Order: sequence, then C-alpha cells, then structure tokens
Amino acid sequence: MLDTLMIGVLLAWLVLFFGRGYFWRADQRLSALSVTSLEKKQASAESLPAVIAIVPARNEAEGIGPCVSALLSQHYPGALRVMVVDDQSTDGTADIARAAAESIGAAERLQILAGKALPEGWAGKVWAMHQGVAAAGDAPLLWFTDADIVHGPDVLQRLVLHQQQEHRALVSLMVMLSCRSFWERLLIPPFIFFFQMLYPFPWVNDLRRNLAGAAGGCMLLRRDALLQAGGFAAMRGALIDDCTLAALLKKQGPIWLGLGTESHSLRDYRHLDEIWRMVTRSAYVQLQFSPWRLLEATFGMLFLYAAPVIMLVVGLCLQQWLWTTLSGLALGLMAWAYAPSVRLYALKGLWVLTLPVAAMFYTLMTLDSARRHYLGRGGAWKGRHYDQSGEKQP
Repeated sequence: MLDTLMIGVLLAWLVLFFGRGYFWRADQRLSALSVTSLEKKQASAESLPAVIAIVPARNEAEGIGPCVSALLSQHYPGALRVMVVDDQSTDGTADIARAAAESIGAAERLQILAGKALPEGWAGKVWAMHQGVAAAGDAPLLWFTDADIVHGPDVLQRLVLHQQQEHRALVSLMVMLSCRSFWERLLIPPFIFFFQMLYPFPWVNDLRRNLAGAAGGCMLLRRDALLQAGGFAAMRGALIDDCTLAALLKKQGPIWLGLGTESHSLRDYRHLDEIWRMVTRSAYVQLQFSPWRLLEATFGMLFLYAAPVIMLVVGLCLQQWLWTTLSGLALGLMAWAYAPSVRLYALKGLWVLTLPVAAMFYTLMTLDSARRHYLGRGGAWKGRHYDQSGEKQP
C-alpha cells in the first residue's frame, strides 16, 4: 500500500510539473517587454490614453506618502491623475497623501475623495473602489493600486503598452513582497509559488481558457470593460476582490497576469503572527467556506508535501529503496519547481528544501482561517469582519 502511495505522490508531482502550464517557471514578467512601441508614441502624448490611478486607503499612514509620490512621478507622457479614496481613515492618511503630492510639486494632479459609510452587502475595499470609479470621470484606463506599494517610474508605461498590444481588459502584476526577515524568507516565496499553482499565469493569460486571476496590488483595466461587466456592483460582496474582478473582465476580453519586479510592497512581516493574519483573512474564503474543500485541501497538502519527506526518512531508516527512490524523485521535482520562486527573491538555493515546512504552516493557517470563520471572526479587512454573504459584522 505504501508503494502505491509513493507512486501516486510521484505521479501527482509529474502532473504539476508538466501538466499545469509550467506555472513554476515564474516567467510571466512585465519587465521583459520591449518599450519600443510606446517610445514611438511619446512624441505625441495625445495618442496615449488618459489614466487615473485609484488608491483605496483605510488607515494607511505608513505607506501612503511613498505610494502617492511614486504614482505622481511615473514617466508617462499621457494624462495621469491620482485619486486616493480615503475610506474613513483615523490616522491622517489624507493629509499625508496631500503633503506627499505637494512635496514634488504635483498637488494639482492629486484628488482626495472622502469615502462614504459602508452600505450593507458591500465588502469594504470593493466599496472604496466603486466610489473611486464613480468619481473618476471618463478616463479610459483605471489603475488600481494598494496604498502600501511603490511602483518603479516606468511601470505605468509598460502596463499601458501591454494593455494596448492586444486591447486587454485587464493587466495585473503580482508585486514584490518584503522578504528580509526569517519568516518572510520561509513563507513569502511559497506564497507566490502556491498562488501561481492555483492560478497558473500562462492559463490566466490564455483567452481560450476560462481560468481568471489577478493581483489586487496592481491592476490596470479598461473602464468600458468594467462597465460592460456590471461595474463593482456586480461583485459588491467579494472578499477576494482581485480574482473576482478578473473573472468578470475575462468575459469582456483577454487579461494578463504577471510578476512585477519593479513594484514593491512596503508592508513587512517580521513575525510569524503577521503573516498568519494575512493568510487567515482569506484562506477559507478561497475555499468558498466549504468544509469539504477544506478537507480536500488539507489532505492534498499532506499528500504532496508531507508524504514525500516522511517516506524518504522511513525508506532510509528501513532500507526500503523503492520508497527512498520514489520519494527522492518527488522531492527533486518539488525542489526544481520551487527554485524559480526562490531565485525571484534572490535567496540562496538551499531555501528550496524548506518548501515542505512552509506548506505545513500554510495548512495550519488554512485550518485556522476556517476556525476563525466559524467563530464569526473571518474575512477581516482593516478592522471590518464579514460573514459568508459578504455582509459587515460588528
């Protein structure tokens, strides 16, 4: 029976390695694109679509200043305005944003929109984004970015070029997350790896496939496509807003999702509990609040990541060379697949050996996410909690 188990594990890794869009290559990169076509347009700014960057911000005093400065400093020859939707912040977020714009002489291109109270049935961030769109006017391109992200000066140019090439409804970047502390090095590259495994970027970027995904920290989209999809009202209760939005927009045209090495999150996770809270906020939501999906995910993680390690140790101890060989091959495929994510964050090669450990942490976080949901404390965002229907809880 254990022979069959290990054959199954190896076959599963072969399928992941060869049969899931080669997601693990981490090769969907905006930074690899040529900007020649866009440079030709720079002589005439009128040929470039106007863009408004919309920043949902709720108590983002720590990062809003650098974020706004980077947005207003983009090397984009077309019209660019920035709107911060101040979602009832109590920490001076709006004042810091204004000061940042004034410090670089761009106050006239910044708009601060005071967010209204959250209606029943709306998720907080979706409501802030909806208000931003309503106040944005008729700019053809909307650029949504989180308030704790700093974008390189050429990011918008490259986003627009990629959007224009195939008239894409959505272009999104998974930005670089902080990866300096021990816990970040252990758990952040696996976070990127698992996200790509759930949403293989090449499949997302293939119009022939239904799979849709996006990263909410950086999304450039066509305003007309959003309106044709029903706007944010069509997804008002979505707790995983980025992938829900991607699914709506892929019905309107091609979308693209890639890794953005020129955009960086300012939010760091020095301690385990900080990453734990980030994951538990949405892990059970991702499983659609289903106990059966939770059970399936738990056994899947144990099967893929724990079983090969256990069987390698047992095989070596008992000199069962078939178990040792099969588990070694499975672990070899695992390490090979994980290596590009490790290199993405410039970590030493030996970090590939830590993926099974990280997988067990994520399994525990997912179980805890379900526990918090049933205790009525799931789906939290900026001090708000939501039930399964997406409605705000006190």
